Amino acid sequence: MAINLQKGQTIDLRKNDKGETFDLSTVTIGLGWDVKQKDSGFFGKLFGGVKEEEYDLDAIAFLLDSNGKVANIGRTANVNGRQVGLYEGDIIFFNSLNHPSGKIWLTGDNRTGEGDGDDEQIIVKLDSLDEKYKKIIFLVTIYQGKQNNQHFGLVENAFIRAVDAKGKEIAKFNLSGDSSLNGMCAMVFAEAYRKDNEWKFRAIGEPKHTDNFVDILKSYT
Repeated sequence: MAINLQKGQTIDLRKNDKGETFDLSTVTIGLGWDVKQKDSGFFGKLFGGVKEEEYDLDAIAFLLDSNGKVANIGRTANVNGRQVGLYEGDIIFFNSLNHPSGKIWLTGDNRTGEGDGDDEQIIVKLDSLDEKYKKIIFLVTIYQGKQNNQHFGLVENAFIRAVDAKGKEIAKFNLSGDSSLNGMCAMVFAEAYRKDNEWKFRAIGEPKHTDNFVDILKSYT
């Protein structure tokens, strides 16, 4: 049975306290969320309710070296005279879905959070990831959250979970919206890290005001 993590709790990704082992050849980090339903009042209910606005939450991963830094932030590209990026570095996000190693990738960009289960997934081949990578930070940001007056205080059922190569859920960290998240447009959800040749997983749940992951990246470069 999967462990329901509390903030700050750390587990071994290879086996749980009950001795159950997990296949880390491929680990799926799933992120999910819903948007709070607006109270549309009597007339809204009578005429079919109010269409909910879309929230575009983005799953992101930073691969860190032994110094706790992103050693390769990637390169930028010139598109129509503008420098955009970052590509082909140790950052996985909506414009750079695949790591150059082929060992970690983002499955796609869900722009609504609609539907049950994972809304976005980052898949990692942990057992074959190069030894130079000691930690992976998983975070989520609300795209243009500031501009659209969107924040985590209006997000419900936010979670991150780890699933092994055989589809067995290892752990899940639930983080429902509350007043302390008002105005927060990003969240450092969790981290996977090497210790004593084993992979550990720690629930973090640290909110940030920014809606731009590059602001968070500065702490790791």
